[in-house]
Amino acid sequence: MICPCQNQQDNAKLYKECCEPFHLGKIPANPEELMRSRFSGYALGLNEYILNSWHPSTRPDDLNIEKDDQWVKLEIVSSNKKQVHFLAYFKNEHFNKDIKIGFSVLEETSDFVFEAGKWFYLSGDSEMNQAKQQRNQNCLCGSGKKFKKCCGL
Repeated sequence: MICPCQNQQDNAKLYKECCEPFHLGKIPANPEELMRSRFSGYALGLNEYILNSWHPSTRPDDLNIEKDDQWVKLEIVSSNKKQVHFLAYFKNEHFNKDIKIGFSVLEETSDFVFEAGKWFYLSGDSEMNQAKQQRNQNCLCGSGKKFKKCCGL
């Protein structure tokens, strides 16, 4: 299986070679690795992993996520030692009823902190919008076709 954080990427890694080691206990070496593993955790419904990777000072008391194939693509815009700016694309069939499949994008700049020998997600400044695709981009539905020949019809 392709790792959820690698969907629609060139030279995509398999889950067992990418995020699964983190989900099984390996410690991410930097905020970007943690961000990728959290994205995959959300896609795979790994509540415990998401909660354990969230800093206790900002972590919710309860989290109920389920495996969700609606997360279709993760794009890292930039990352450094304390932040990751990313775009997370997902199917949103109710966003626009005039198109076959709607896609939204969650854009976030996440803050991370290193404590007790590991990275934690602290907080994020996010915004959600309808995803706007260019005609010649690969369609977000994962068909491998250009948007203009697929969902952009």
